[in-house]
Amino acid sequence: MRWVLDASVAVRWYLPSETDPRAQEILARLLENPLVFAVPELFAFEVFAVLCRVHAEPVRTYREGVVPLLQGGMYRQPMTERLALVAGEYLSAGLSGYDACYASLARDLGATWLTFDGKAHRLISEHGVSHCLAEGLPPGW
Repeated sequence: MRWVLDASVAVRWYLPSETDPRAQEILARLLENPLVFAVPELFAFEVFAVLCRVHAEPVRTYREGVVPLLQGGMYRQPMTERLALVAGEYLSAGLSGYDACYASLARDLGATWLTFDGKAHRLISEHGVSHCLAEGLPPGW
């Protein structure tokens, strides 16, 4: 199984007020087997932006915490025409442009998008490409 990581998962690794055991379990698996994880390129920008808003040391945390993960073997998908075309279907379901890219990548890879965004998950739940971590880890995790 492949997994697409949402920025809402990663920020929980670095913000003490947002710590979540499910996010920590995902981080452990990412460190163990990065090749089964993927992110759209916007993931890096989203995580950095959140850290800049709320973390006391955003640049250091990004450099020491996020960059090694991004360079550790996880697949990083650039924004392509194909990704945009598929994302258009998820925009029609009500997702934001960012969230539509995560869902599109999950569909393209035959993966599951892991997110803490319950609203986004509910909007596309019938598509079978997302899992809301607020409800627990995915079946068979």
